[in-house]
Amino acid sequence: MNTRFEKSVHSSDEWYTPKEMLEALGEFDLDPCAPIRPLWPTAKVMYDRNADGLSRQWEGRVWLNPPYSRPLIEQFVRKLAEHGNGIALLFNRCDSKMFQDVIFEKANGMKFLRHRIRFYRPDGTRGDSPGCGSILIAFGEYNAEVVKHCCIEGKYVQLN
Repeated sequence: MNTRFEKSVHSSDEWYTPKEMLEALGEFDLDPCAPIRPLWPTAKVMYDRNADGLSRQWEGRVWLNPPYSRPLIEQFVRKLAEHGNGIALLFNRCDSKMFQDVIFEKANGMKFLRHRIRFYRPDGTRGDSPGCGSILIAFGEYNAEVVKHCCIEGKYVQLN
């Protein structure tokens, strides 16, 4: 699949979730994919790529804005699905193998976001509108309720 339209000349896995989105979803215990130089906290415990959050034990409620490069995105999403307690922010790629084989099988709910997210760059400036919309994926009943009722605009769909 050609995903080059999502990449730019300054392509990077370091794109930061807007603070207001995190606040709307409540407090998280762990972010296994935190930025190296976070602009704000994303969870009580934050592992950046130097700490290798993929190989560590995950506990509590997880926030996951994974690196979108392959194979990392699939590895992190699969680990969250196995963990069963958290929310992932992903590009809306419902036709992908990851959605078909992992997310639709394990997630409790998802919200297709109404507006495209303008993520933050490491220098604190806001990026342009991405080439694809985003989706929140909830693992666990509590997280499904949070995603369903939060103030982030979008269409919620109940799964398992």
